[in-house]
Amino acid sequence: MKQPPTSARGPVLVLLIVYGIFALSATARSLVQILRDFERAPLAYLLSLLAALTYIAMTIVLLRRGPASCAAVALVVVELVGVFTVGTMSLLVPAWFPEATVWSEYGIGYGFVPALLPVLAGVLICRARSAAGKRRSTLHVADGK
Repeated sequence: MKQPPTSARGPVLVLLIVYGIFALSATARSLVQILRDFERAPLAYLLSLLAALTYIAMTIVLLRRGPASCAAVALVVVELVGVFTVGTMSLLVPAWFPEATVWSEYGIGYGFVPALLPVLAGVLICRARSAAGKRRSTLHVADGK
């Protein structure tokens, strides 16, 4: 993983841990639901699997590329669109969601963490990208460019 500035390592580590926990919990939940009761709520269970895959991908990206990567930005956008689309649709058309997904009602079953997580990740990503840009500018100035 690219090392963020010392001041950013703590929040990034916390973000990484939370994504890791959600990757494990959402994957376990969705696989049990799909294997045991798929016919009861196929859309909801597949959307839970999509959430799990998003969390897995974000965990890997944070570990390997760091929060300033383009992949992290793309995954946060996917996650935001997913949680707000599924959250809204689960409220407007509850018949589509006879069983809850990770993102149903904006993650109410997980204490709204699924709705807050991409927002917090976005803030940390913006800070990391800004810090990376400042470091590059400083390097160019120091090199006389």
